[in-house]
Amino acid sequence: MAREDRGLNLDLDRRRRLGMVEAVWGADKTVDQIVAAAQRLRAAGETLLVTRVDEAKARVVRQQLPGLCYHPQARCITMGETMTGAPWQRLALLTGGSSDLPVAAEASVALACHGVEAELIADVGVAGLHRLMARLDHLTRFPVLIVCAGMEGSLPTVVAGLLPQPVIAVPVSVGYGVSTGGQVACMGMLASCAPGLCVVNIDNGYGAAMAALRILRMKADLPIAESRGSGSPN
Repeated sequence: MAREDRGLNLDLDRRRRLGMVEAVWGADKTVDQIVAAAQRLRAAGETLLVTRVDEAKARVVRQQLPGLCYHPQARCITMGETMTGAPWQRLALLTGGSSDLPVAAEASVALACHGVEAELIADVGVAGLHRLMARLDHLTRFPVLIVCAGMEGSLPTVVAGLLPQPVIAVPVSVGYGVSTGGQVACMGMLASCAPGLCVVNIDNGYGAAMAALRILRMKADLPIAESRGSGSPN
C-alpha cells in the first residue's frame, strides 16, 4: 500500500494495476522529497522515474543518492530495473525539429523504463517535407508513432494522413510570437482533419509514452502485470 512520507503518497500498486511504474513530477518538489521518493521506491523494489528535474537540482539529489542516473536532455532521473522487454515493444518517435528533442527525450526515457525501445527520427518537419516522405516505408514497420512538433504543429496531421498506425501528437512549446508556449501547436493538433489523431498536453512526452504503452499492450494482447527485468533505464 502507499505510504505518506514528506508529503508524498506514492502509488506502489501502479505496476500491478496498470503495468506502469510510478512517475514522480520533479519540477515542484524539493530535493528532500525526491530523495524520499527514491528511497521508498528502491525499498519497494520499484523503478524510479522522476520527470522535469533541472541540472542544479539533479546534482544535489545525486550527491545524496549516487546510484541515480540523470538524463540531462530529458530532464529525468531514473534508478532501478526496467520492465521485461519483448520484440513487440518498439515504436518510432518523430520530431519536427531539433528544438523538439527535449520533449522527445522525456518520452524515450519513460518508455525505456518499461522496456520499450523508441527509434528517434528527428528533424523531419513540414518545412522540408521530403525528409518525412523519404522515411515513409521505414515508418510502416512500427505499430505506434509518437510525433512531437512546435511552431504551427502540422507534422502529426501529415503523418496521420499518410500512415495507418495510431499516431500520438505532442505539441511542443517552441516557436516565434503566437507559437510561444505551444498553444498554437496544441490547437492545431486538436483541430486536425486527420481522423483518429490522438493529442496529449503541451510538452507532455511522458503522457505520450504512457498512451503508446497502453496501445502496445493491447495490440500484443498481453496481460497488464509485468515481471521485473534485469535491464536498467540508466
